[in-house]
Amino acid sequence: MKRKVLFKIIFGYILFGIMAFAVVFFYSGTALNEYLIKHEATILYAEAIEIADSYATDYYEDDISLTGLQRQLTILSPYLDSTIMAISTTGEVIASSDSDPSEPARVIENFDPTTSGSDIYQLGSFYGTFSENMISVMAPITANYKVRGYITLHKTVSAVTSDTDRQINIIYFTLALILLCGLLILILFLAFIYRPLNSISKVAKSYASGNYDTPSKYTGTDEFGLIGGSLNYMATELNTLEDDQRKFISNVSHDFRSPLTSIKGYITAILDGTIPTEMQEKYLNVVLFETERLTKLTQNLLDLNKIGSKSTIMDITSFDINTVIKNTAMSFEGIGLEKGISLDLILTGESAYVSADMSKIQQVLYNLLDNAIKFSNDNSVVTIETTERNGKLYVSVRDNGIGIPKESISKVWERFYKTDLSRGRDKKGTGLGLAIVKEIILAHDENINVVSTEGVGTEFTFTLTLSKE
Repeated sequence: MKRKVLFKIIFGYILFGIMAFAVVFFYSGTALNEYLIKHEATILYAEAIEIADSYATDYYEDDISLTGLQRQLTILSPYLDSTIMAISTTGEVIASSDSDPSEPARVIENFDPTTSGSDIYQLGSFYGTFSENMISVMAPITANYKVRGYITLHKTVSAVTSDTDRQINIIYFTLALILLCGLLILILFLAFIYRPLNSISKVAKSYASGNYDTPSKYTGTDEFGLIGGSLNYMATELNTLEDDQRKFISNVSHDFRSPLTSIKGYITAILDGTIPTEMQEKYLNVVLFETERLTKLTQNLLDLNKIGSKSTIMDITSFDINTVIKNTAMSFEGIGLEKGISLDLILTGESAYVSADMSKIQQVLYNLLDNAIKFSNDNSVVTIETTERNGKLYVSVRDNGIGIPKESISKVWERFYKTDLSRGRDKKGTGLGLAIVKEIILAHDENINVVSTEGVGTEFTFTLTLSKE
């Protein structure tokens, strides 16, 4: 089973909790005990110095008697909650807060004031003097610039660390509150981050398998909502693309099948003698017509594929669009004369230089003029007009023809699309001319639009960028 993100998050949270309690259990108790012992030793050491510099020094300077020293140590002992001793340099206990002055003096075996080294305290039984672990500190008694003995303070370790368990429990309780807050954050994370992420992941997986009918239900205003909306848009576009592909294949099949069927039928009839010899030229011309239509269709498909996939590099140059318009219009004069259609050129100035791919723009003009003349009424006018505005040149091709039905205007740019009105006239058309026009204009980052009234005429207008040269 694959590891899920949810499992990793929960596992990480549990692992954090276990490690946190382990750290408190194995480290915090020891560290807290060490801190309390050092803190208490510092206090005791300060008191030892104070006693050594006052009462003990007075004793050695004969200001107070041994009994007086004993009494002072006995009074201070409960206050400091410790045992206080005055010890000579040889280890003899001169006075102690826990002994009777009438008893024989005790001698501490192996007494060595340097045992503690650089530390101000030592832990243990203090050379076997006590039966349990003690915190022991000592301060020298100095009289007449000479060390005469030491004041030692002793406090049981258990008395110092008795509050450790209570403080550890407070730490445990605090840690539990922190983990509880972490659990709350984890729940919020799962609700507001993991849940939408999981939902989007399922939708993406569905789309990857080819099922685009499952919309993303998460459409909030945050980043996940943006991703969800983008996925929905992508699914719609992919569905549309699939429909377009099916329609494209259907249209291509239809447009190739019809001429191929005609070509096959006529050639077969000629070969088997169904069509007499004197009629063969007529039907061979039909075959030639269908062949030319197939050639044009194939070339248009290749051009459209190149432009749409941006596999061709646009050769952007500065050229005079007026000259291109005039040359293109001249190529239609013969067809125009046959139908009684005149071409009216209304151009801005003697010249108008634009930055574009000249051959591609010439193809745009050719396709638009071809459509305009094809669908114009006889004895009418086709107008080509240019206008400069805000650094752009607007080129319009306007005819007085059958027009485009209102419901078909948005579809004229689709590949192979033909309006019902045009099917009667457009015998040689492939339905790709306007699709090629739009792809070329979009490849130039320009705009093109169409305005048409059924029975009155149609006007196509596209923009070009004026050259700065």
